[in-house]
Amino acid sequence: MDKRQQQLADLQQHLQLLGEQFAQRLREELPQLADKAAQLQLAADPSEQLQHLGELREQLHKLAGSAGTFGFAELGQRARELELQTQQWLSSLQLQQQGLQAFVQELQQLASSHEQPATANPVAPTSSGLSKAPRSESAYRIYILEDQAKVGETIRLTLNTFGYQARHFLTTAELDTALAEQLPDALIVDVNLGNSQQTGLDYAEALQKRLEEPLPLLVITTQNDFHTQLQAARIGAMGFFSKPVDVAKLESRLERCFAQQNGEPYRVLIVDDDRDLSSRYSLVLRGADMLVEVVNDPQQLFEAMGRFNPEVLLLDVNMPDCSGPELAQMVRFNDDWLRVPIIYLSAETDIARQMSALIKAGDDFVTKPISDNSLIATVFARAQRARLLSTALARDSLTGLLKHADIKEQVVIEQERAQRNGKPASVVMLDIDHFKQVNDSHGHAIGDNVIRALANLLRQRLRRIDSLGRYGGEEFMAVLPDCSGEQALRIIDEIRQQFSAIRFAGEHSEFSVSLSAGIACAQGQSPDALMEQADRALYLAKHSGRNQVRLAS
Repeated sequence: MDKRQQQLADLQQHLQLLGEQFAQRLREELPQLADKAAQLQLAADPSEQLQHLGELREQLHKLAGSAGTFGFAELGQRARELELQTQQWLSSLQLQQQGLQAFVQELQQLASSHEQPATANPVAPTSSGLSKAPRSESAYRIYILEDQAKVGETIRLTLNTFGYQARHFLTTAELDTALAEQLPDALIVDVNLGNSQQTGLDYAEALQKRLEEPLPLLVITTQNDFHTQLQAARIGAMGFFSKPVDVAKLESRLERCFAQQNGEPYRVLIVDDDRDLSSRYSLVLRGADMLVEVVNDPQQLFEAMGRFNPEVLLLDVNMPDCSGPELAQMVRFNDDWLRVPIIYLSAETDIARQMSALIKAGDDFVTKPISDNSLIATVFARAQRARLLSTALARDSLTGLLKHADIKEQVVIEQERAQRNGKPASVVMLDIDHFKQVNDSHGHAIGDNVIRALANLLRQRLRRIDSLGRYGGEEFMAVLPDCSGEQALRIIDEIRQQFSAIRFAGEHSEFSVSLSAGIACAQGQSPDALMEQADRALYLAKHSGRNQVRLAS
């Protein structure tokens, strides 16, 4: 049994345990429901009857929302019908005496329900052909299917410069041989394959069907028409590039694909006073590789929000002492939480009530009971959009790097940390040489590609603990903790050489660009002084001939 199968088996075991706990809860709560029905029948005072109805409605509402989730679908549906009846009576503020006896009998029948929960077995992963071996090295493997040798080799060499492990294949037969040995992390396919009997898209479609999980697929072509793009979309392509291919843009899309695949797990906060139900939601979402925290007491919500920093908030609508919409409005009081999507959870099916809740600070409304797959899909979609929005607002739109103010803040953080632990930290200022000539000769769009290419190369070559920012225009800043000036000099000079080797596609010809850099190492000076030293070292590199790295003395 592989790791994923074991995870599914563990998840199913935990869900089964929760189901048994819920069944035990029913054995305790259903008799209480019957007792309340008897008390309602015996009550003579109208106000006492309405009080009992209110208590019954709350219990029926919880039962309607939770029973179906745990497999008691018929019980949940019957509870929902009786809840609606109690709500009608409460709305009219009077109990129809002629219907009381029948209502009590239905409640007692519900309380004596012996329904067995439906069981759902997880779908175990099956092998349909090729499977991907885990990557032991840090570089992503990229396979390129391109029958034009020069085009394929240009893409391969440039991707290797960016830090990928790229291989180029002229024919599908050559690629099939390589695939039988090891699958790549992504595939780049040309649509037209010369003498091949099938197009690159047809080949990619057949390949994806043989895989346990589809590969990230990028398509390159001279056929930039609607139908070709439609076919690419239908087989799951994540990028579509016209020839001549701008490899910097292609690499940027690859980086985005891998970031989406391997990013940090989405953080989900569940607020629901029903412990069994919230525990089940938590298990299901954790089984989908999300980080989940549960709050059963609404008063603990804000402490959890500040500590956990969720990307999605699942909020029960009906809770003791306060409602979900009221909590949502309180969350929106804090500007830091305005971007957190709020998904209401409720057994409420009345559209007007749902709309009323959504108007009060909500983003989505999920009706209980909700299937596991629907819960995962709803939360994943909202979390994905929330993270994309957050990244767009916090980072430079062109490069995806930190903005000016944020990278300067990282200098302060790492300088203070270096002083506390006595370890070195280096600040690097980088600038693209003769960038104005690039814009003047090839246009601002090509200039943007050059900036993006350097950002991607820096991201590829530096460590996760390093901070990267676009300082302004064609200038970048990197903050390297636990890195001496001499170490930073070696690293940045390697990046300088790799960047100079990248070939960019201009409107009429290819060209290359160089960079200059200045480095300063934290030695007790202030953050401003550290950045000023790096800037002076960059100035010296620029005025000493460019295409070089200088270390501040």
